[in-house]
Amino acid sequence: MQSKRKLIVMAALTTMAGIVVAFTKPVNTEEHFKNLKVLPKKISSKQLSKIMVDVFTDELGVSCNFCHAEEKGSTRLDYASDSKPEKEIARAMMRMTMGINRKYFRLKHAAIGDSIVAVSCVTCHNGKPHPDQTTTP
Repeated sequence: MQSKRKLIVMAALTTMAGIVVAFTKPVNTEEHFKNLKVLPKKISSKQLSKIMVDVFTDELGVSCNFCHAEEKGSTRLDYASDSKPEKEIARAMMRMTMGINRKYFRLKHAAIGDSIVAVSCVTCHNGKPHPDQTTTP
């Protein structure tokens, strides 16, 4: 009689555990951001924030709305939008610096925000949105 009761309790617990697992939404630890064309598509939120803050904000002295447009009818930013030309210019500049680091410094796996890069945004921008332009006489 006691073993029958144990069997019923174990079956009930197993059934309940199965129901909980079936109806529990899996936690997605990877965020997928929309419209990334240069940065890795499966970049983490922490890595993306580091690049946006440490590289663009600090090295160019700009805020998010320099490259990112506002959502229509709102003051919130639409990070996926390509409506501002500065965003495509930033992509071209990222490709350029990665290419320079690969070609001239042989840093094959250097990425934006890496501490090993020889050339980064600050190399030319020095904390300004537009680098100083010098003319030759």
